[in-house]
Amino acid sequence: MKSLLVVAPAWVGDAVLAQPLFARLHERQPDLALDVLAPPWTHPLFYRMPEVRAVLASPFGHGEFALTRRYRLARELAARRYDQAIVLPNSFKSALIPWLAGIPLRTGFFGEARYGLLNDARRLDKQALPLMVERFAALAEPPGVAMPRPLPAPRLVIDEARRAATLTRLGLATQRPIAVLCHGAEYGPAKRWPSQHFAELARRLAAAGYDVWLAGSANDAVTGDEIVRLSDQACVNLSGRTTLDEAIDLMSCAAFVVSNDSGLMHIAAALDKPLVALFGSSSPAFTPPASPNARIVRLGLECSPCFQRVCPLGHFNCMMQLKPDLVWNQIDFAKIGHR
Repeated sequence: MKSLLVVAPAWVGDAVLAQPLFARLHERQPDLALDVLAPPWTHPLFYRMPEVRAVLASPFGHGEFALTRRYRLARELAARRYDQAIVLPNSFKSALIPWLAGIPLRTGFFGEARYGLLNDARRLDKQALPLMVERFAALAEPPGVAMPRPLPAPRLVIDEARRAATLTRLGLATQRPIAVLCHGAEYGPAKRWPSQHFAELARRLAAAGYDVWLAGSANDAVTGDEIVRLSDQACVNLSGRTTLDEAIDLMSCAAFVVSNDSGLMHIAAALDKPLVALFGSSSPAFTPPASPNARIVRLGLECSPCFQRVCPLGHFNCMMQLKPDLVWNQIDFAKIGHR
């Protein structure tokens, strides 16, 4: 049995996009023992991927080098005697631990002076592999071997018992159809559709017979309260009231999801939910929701995408001018079966 370690990305959305790689690795070797080294906040995602045997904690903050602690972690990994490591982030630090652990085969793309750390370093053809999900999955293949297509969409497993317990704890009912609005984006405000637009959409959905839930982290709680107020209490703010585990299960109750370009957008796609994804400062050309049930709404202004955390021009037109009518008209009510 081959034992393999995947060094995972730190962003929630990127973590979701790693799942097709795991599926392909198991296709190539069904008895594979696949472990993931990942930051603790992404662990709930990997626990929901049946291809993963164990999830190991990478305790380092963003930009933290901490050589002594990295060496100590590498010694612990060495005792597991992995045959191969696949390093998904492009940083020097992410490739350092597998090298210190003495893992014989260390696979990844060239990047950030990692020539000596990776001994199976691949040159990335960005035109052949424009999407992050494709770049991850391509590392399952031997050097020079094309990735099989079509690539399967990411999938997450639902814990029905946990979902029922969370619904009870929060006093939520599922008799009416549910719309989930994901109004946050950890990267910065330039990715966030304005609160007044979310509020207008929530009012329309409530009038159409939907229960509307706002999903997000604790950092989104204040804007969630603002959306509730602006919508005249047409929605329930769950931001910061759930763990990521619980949020995944609650999103599985949705008839459809409307989301900013965020980790929750990728989770909705991996739950195979009808999804309207809102893009402004970012681009769907690299990390779109990997789902045939997703519709992307963007204006494509001359200044967009800028990839900035805050609008550098001060007007935020890419989201301000993306009016609720445009989003409403992209919700496929006929497919959902309710209006």
